[in-house]
Parts: sequence; C-alpha cells; structure tokens
Amino acid sequence: MATPTRPATTGTAERARDDTRLALLFILPALIGFLVFLLWPTLRGIYLSFTKFNLLTPARWTGLDNYVRMAQDPVFWNALGVTVYYVVVNIAVQTALALVIAVLMQRLTRRTWLRGMVLTPYLVSNVVAALVFLWILDYQLGIGNKVLELAGLDRIAFLSDSAWVIPTIALINVWRHVGYTALLIFAGLQTIPATLYEAGRMDGASELRMFRSITLPLLRPVMAVVLIISVVGSFQVFDTVAIATRGGPVDSSRVLQYYIYEAAFNRFQFGYASAMSVALLVVLMIITFVQYRLTRAGSSDLAAGG
Repeated sequence: MATPTRPATTGTAERARDDTRLALLFILPALIGFLVFLLWPTLRGIYLSFTKFNLLTPARWTGLDNYVRMAQDPVFWNALGVTVYYVVVNIAVQTALALVIAVLMQRLTRRTWLRGMVLTPYLVSNVVAALVFLWILDYQLGIGNKVLELAGLDRIAFLSDSAWVIPTIALINVWRHVGYTALLIFAGLQTIPATLYEAGRMDGASELRMFRSITLPLLRPVMAVVLIISVVGSFQVFDTVAIATRGGPVDSSRVLQYYIYEAAFNRFQFGYASAMSVALLVVLMIITFVQYRLTRAGSSDLAAGG
C-alpha cells in the first residue's frame, strides 16, 4: 500500500511560516528598542507638551498654554534662527567638502586605509572634539591663535565672539562628520557605470563637464538621502554648544536643542520643553518631506535612462 505524500504547497507554506517566525525573532530586539526608546518617549513627550510638569508634582493639563507661550517667546525664536543659521553653514560646507573628497577618492585612489583615515574623525565623540577645539581655539593659549600670530594676523575670539561662534561650531562639526558624509557619497559613486565616463572621454568631454552632466545627475538620489540625514542631524546639534559655549556669548550660540535642555533640566519646565521638542519634530518632518519631494529621492536618473 503506497504511503500518501503531502502536497508540495503544504511544505512551502510550513517553510514560509518558519521563515516568518525566524524573521520576527531577529526583528524583536530592534522592535522592543524602537517601542521603548523611541515611540513611547515620543508619545509621552507629545502628551507632556499639553501639561505643566516639573517632576515634583503630577502633570497638570493646561491645553495649548505651552504653545501660546512658545509663539510669544523671543528666546525661542532667536534659538530657532540661530539653529537655522548653523544648519545652513554646516550643510553648505560639509556637503561641498564631502563631495570633493568622495570624487577625489573615486578618481585618484580607492585604497581601504585612506577611507579609514577619512572616517577617523567620525569615531571621535562630540564631547571630545568640542574639548579639543576649545583648547586649540582658545583666545589666549590656543595653538590656533598662536599660528595666526606667527602669520602676522590678529587673534580671533572664535568661541567668544558672536560673529564667529556659529561658523566655528559649524566647522568643528564639519571636521567630525565630513568623512562619514564623503563615504556615503563615495558609495553612491560606485553605482555609476564606468562606461559612461569612457563614452564621455571619447566624445571629448572634460572632467568638469562629465562631473556636471554625469556625476551630479546620477548621484542625485544619494545626495538627497545625505542631505536629509545631515539636515536632521544638524538641527539636533547640542554637545558642541553645551561644552564649548553654553549658548553664549549673549545667546548668539543658543541653539534650539540647548534651549530645550535648559528649560527642562535647569528650570524644570518639562511641559514647555516638550512643547518646543514637538515643534522641532514638526519642523523636521516638514523639511524632510519637502527635501524628499524636491530632490525626487525615490527615483534615479540611471534607472530612467536604462
């Protein structure tokens, strides 16, 4: 008597269920982390933004009072303006330098040790970088001002002059992040077929023309992602300001994240700090959406051309 065999579809369904269970098992730690450390704090913060809360007494519902206060708070608007100024300087310099470094690595050398050197500053924490540059740029004892004196130039109060403080903070963070950004762009350059450059050379195109007509258009999706990541990260600058300037001089470096920190942990106004955090979240969501649409990050000219 022949032994009945199970249909092939039954075995396939069982394998699919096993794969699903295994996938869920691998995803579970990250999912727990997302729920505990991201989703729950976000929802809690949104709730607290409608309350008066100082850690010592239960949160008391106040409706839109915190948002009305925020709209009338000149320090908040100054902090937002300072943050936008920092973001513009940081993104402009960082993106331009990273693009140049990535193209040079692509055209001149692809050695692994060179990529490691480029990435090295990114491995330094923001706090350590701020402390090191605080010493280097010190007006009296800093080696940076010593070099300026040897060159016959006047000393510059990089971190205590309102005209210099934000560009200086931006350049400190550019030094730390430009290598990471360059490697992201370098990875995007690897996806551009070399045959396109060969065809350009055969047609007599210069390097600059090929950069404008081939590299930049085909690099657009990667550049869009890099810009979104960089802008979101720049709006959340905190460590360098907290270590190097503490918002000074005269609020000229009081970025929004530092003002939120002061409201929450110096004045224990957690409801108001939560309202400003929610406002920052909304601003970042809008900026990300606009960037995504304007840069057409979801499409590629290479795929369209193929």
